[in-house]
Amino acid sequence: MKKLTILFFIHIALVNYSQTRKVFFLSPSDTYIISSDLHIHTVFSDGEVWPSIRIKEARKDSLDLISMTEHLEYLSYKKDVIITDRNRSYNISKAILTKDEPLMIVNGSEITKPMPPGHFNAIFVRDVNPLLNPDGEKSMIEANKQGAFVFWNHPNWVENRDDGIARLDKMHERLLEKKLFHGIEVVNEHTYSEEALALALENNLTIMGTSDIHGLIDWTFDKEKEQHRPVTFILSKNRTIKSIRDALFDQKTFVWHRDMLIGKKENISPVVTENLKISSLGYYKKIVTIKIQNKSVVPFKLRYLGDYTFHSNSSILEIPSRGELLVTIKTKEILSSIEMSFEVLNVITAPNKNLVIKKNINL
Repeated sequence: MKKLTILFFIHIALVNYSQTRKVFFLSPSDTYIISSDLHIHTVFSDGEVWPSIRIKEARKDSLDLISMTEHLEYLSYKKDVIITDRNRSYNISKAILTKDEPLMIVNGSEITKPMPPGHFNAIFVRDVNPLLNPDGEKSMIEANKQGAFVFWNHPNWVENRDDGIARLDKMHERLLEKKLFHGIEVVNEHTYSEEALALALENNLTIMGTSDIHGLIDWTFDKEKEQHRPVTFILSKNRTIKSIRDALFDQKTFVWHRDMLIGKKENISPVVTENLKISSLGYYKKIVTIKIQNKSVVPFKLRYLGDYTFHSNSSILEIPSRGELLVTIKTKEILSSIEMSFEVLNVITAPNKNLVIKKNINL
């Protein structure tokens, strides 16, 4: 009887968890938007919490995929936590997950070397232990042999780049020529690097954004101030690990940082288009009212680029997350439809370049 009672309460907890999961965006057809944080630490390197806390935080934040990417070379608590197997953090975390819950975890590690080349995460590895090598390039070669997706961490970190500028050294160019890494962090914790975004676009690297969390998520990103961890959204064909891994190699990502979305136009435009809905509420005289709805968690800041003028608003429009805005337009005559173009000011597709979308509206 006692065992049945425990199983009942576990079932109730999982039902409540699944019902409170956040839907970040409406998905374009035939696309699964996978929410991920693939740079996380625990006491098994230099983090401050046990792996179970990371699982609870990820569940709370409605993430689909995480990886415990412990430093290979840097163990802060080796006098207190005896680590004979570098997969231990992953194994503990994986054992906590239940069979049917949405959260997934993949094995990973952080190859931690001085600059150059700096720090690199390797995820989807089978066994972390062979990656431990004094030669960082050999560690990356081993990771690639295991089929890992490897990305460059915080290339703008001021401890490595005192000017905060992400740039390639000769060693990075050699690693790129050998195709030993495949992505780059454009966002790390609280920082965003335009230079890293430029490097991603110039070198066909996957755009990544991570928390690089060491302490508690809710202390680092204050929920009372409506802050959130950086999230990499992966545009996958389905929810299998294989499909998600393929999407990362195919550069099918965009990043949510603060109130910004950052990604390649071909990845981010269908998502924004799917989540911004515009409909007509009809004319009064020769002034038409439209309703702009935002279905996503991100507030959108729009600049109207056309020739019409508005009756109550300026050309800058702010559509709150999961909210709407009514806009009155002076069309001079009664029309059956109009085309409107907007620059989305908080959606970045390249350094100093914002997404532009067009909407055809039946009036």
